[in-house]
Amino acid sequence: MTGHMPIATPFTAESTAAEVIEGIDLTGRRAIVTGGASGIGIDTAQALAGAGAEVTLAVRNLAAGERTADDIIAATGNKQVLVAPLDLADRASVAAFTAEWDGPLHILVNNAGVMACPEARTAEGWELQFATNHLGHFALATGLHSALAAAGGARIASVSSSAHLHSPVVFDDIQFREREYEPWAAYAQSKTANVLFAVEASRRWAGDGITVNALMPGAIRTGLQRHVTEAELDRLRAEVGATEVHWKTPEQGAATSVLVVTSPLLAGVGGRYFEDCNEAEPHRPGGRRGVAAYALDPDAAALLWQVSVDLLAS
Repeated sequence: MTGHMPIATPFTAESTAAEVIEGIDLTGRRAIVTGGASGIGIDTAQALAGAGAEVTLAVRNLAAGERTADDIIAATGNKQVLVAPLDLADRASVAAFTAEWDGPLHILVNNAGVMACPEARTAEGWELQFATNHLGHFALATGLHSALAAAGGARIASVSSSAHLHSPVVFDDIQFREREYEPWAAYAQSKTANVLFAVEASRRWAGDGITVNALMPGAIRTGLQRHVTEAELDRLRAEVGATEVHWKTPEQGAATSVLVVTSPLLAGVGGRYFEDCNEAEPHRPGGRRGVAAYALDPDAAALLWQVSVDLLAS
């Protein structure tokens, strides 16, 4: 951490999205939540809609998106819950989404992701987790930059994970062409990329009033873990010396995302990493908490930005 006191809030690991957003009025604000039809995306979108925002669920599965939108409308009474197709692993899909967007965008929650999947590659030959979790969201955010700038004070949440502690971005072999593919190493690298994006986007876009923060939602059992067996979870816990995992409800898991895009406590704050609704401390060896120094490294963040621009232009 570069010489600032980590930001503390009145909220904790137990806080829910509804508690974090209580008293905040988002009437007239427009939000996008990627992966808004599953897991914590649903609760994130519902909290934003409940506070009066127009919310677009950017999803691969339109039928699931429509069902979720109907549920959120019924729960909140806010009819401005929209659904749009978005496949983050498909450049054409991201380009179509950003081209369709019209007018300002106040809140972007880069929430969708894949976790520890078997080796898979996009049409370009990119490793799927890096392509989806980082590159797709990078293309989305940069494609929506003018809409975010037009909003004045726009905020982006980059949903990362404590898994980032297992690997920096391996610039020499991002796509696992030389090294053997390992699902968790690929996931970890993509989650570090999510933090580095927040660092560099905040630096580049500060003049546009756009702030970007990364966050760890906490351990929540959702469809994200469909490739992860209980045995695998046990192995990972043993690896990090965790005797038990404190599972959060989806409502608690969505709280930190909602906090970083709505809380007045974070006005003008960017390039940071939050967990349990507070800014994280630097990681200490042997622990499962905190943020790795390499994930906040401005040089790595600038390099990743350039690598991402070059990949997407290729």
